[in-house]
Amino acid sequence: MAKVSLKDLSDKLGVSMSTVSKALRDSYEISEETKKRVLQVASEMGYSASPYAGHLRHHKSRTIAIIVPELNNNFFIQAISGAEAVARTKDYHVLVYVTHENNELEEGILKHLQNGRVDGVIMSVAATSKNVQHIEALMQCDIPVVFFDRICHEIETAKITTDDFASSLTATEHLIKNGCRDIAFLSLSENLSIDNKRKQGYLEALHKHNLTINEARIIKCNGDDKVNFRKIKQLLNTNKPDGIFAAVEKLALTTYEVCHELKIDIPAGVKIICFSNLTTAPLLNPSLTTISQPALEMGKQAATILLKHLEKKRATIANENIVIKSMLVERASTKAVAVV
Repeated sequence: MAKVSLKDLSDKLGVSMSTVSKALRDSYEISEETKKRVLQVASEMGYSASPYAGHLRHHKSRTIAIIVPELNNNFFIQAISGAEAVARTKDYHVLVYVTHENNELEEGILKHLQNGRVDGVIMSVAATSKNVQHIEALMQCDIPVVFFDRICHEIETAKITTDDFASSLTATEHLIKNGCRDIAFLSLSENLSIDNKRKQGYLEALHKHNLTINEARIIKCNGDDKVNFRKIKQLLNTNKPDGIFAAVEKLALTTYEVCHELKIDIPAGVKIICFSNLTTAPLLNPSLTTISQPALEMGKQAATILLKHLEKKRATIANENIVIKSMLVERASTKAVAVV
């Protein structure tokens, strides 16, 4: 029988997970009537709290963890740098953990951190994450979590993102403005909120400009570079689109590799744009047009919120969505080609 989670209790009671968690911890923020109701339902459903739940750690580690899905992405390198810079000013140490887009590894890392090794966590979830129970379990141990970029809407805490929908709309319209009428979207994972928002921005742009929406032009990629290469090669080998919008930078780089192998000229044969913080984007041949995210600022903001919470010892971090705008940087990969 599956273990009952905070979300199960939340759904049954019709209240937020934050309310359930506070009630189980006997928080002064929750009324006695609600506490009794939560405890009764928890008992009826056979809810069992983490053995660490409610454990008050007298010794603070003055260390925070930053959990990211990969390190071969300049966005995460910059975000880590931003968070570390803020932590250093407050005399906190930073531990970096990499999930390699693996949900099981992510779960193992969070379980390891339940022992009080860190005072708080800043994280961006793996592409394969499908539930939040491991994050709930960590937070039950009085270890706060702040999300950045890849977030969990179900968890009530601070979430730092960029304007994914609006930026994707801008990116797709940029391709349209430069002559594209058949644009493919390279998706990383349907599990990620950022991927879905970027796809919605792409679809909205097509609709706005009365272009045909073709589901076959939405290519579902994943963390396997070889699989992605085959999918993109098939796309460009058969009924080639004239524009490609990649949700993340590594899919754009794979597209460059495929174009090189198939001898497809960029941008004459296909125009390419993507979300990316690559420092080498201007050096690629041709230089890559990007939606550049405020990664450094996102990392700083996440660390600032987490450390302010730790210093003030508040019961919970306010549930808020902080959006920092990205910027279109136009380069040669989307340049309009003059008709001779």
